Amino acid sequence: MKEVIEKLNEGLKDPEYRQGWVANIAMAQLDNERWYREKHNKVGKYLNYKDRHAIANLGAEYFLELLSK
Repeated sequence: MKEVIEKLNEGLKDPEYRQGWVANIAMAQLDNERWYREKHNKVGKYLNYKDRHAIANLGAEYFLELLSK
């Protein structure tokens, strides 16, 4: 596993490759915020710490799901 992480870190030195990762992580978060707001009737409403924490976890899980496909 260490070798895989080292290869990934090496690849992330390439600005274009890195931007792809950044965009995918960001979109996983944004998508999950939208879905969370819709599901919990919070469109246009304030998100408290509990909401933001839930969205962060959902976004991370979603990203990992996409990564493992």
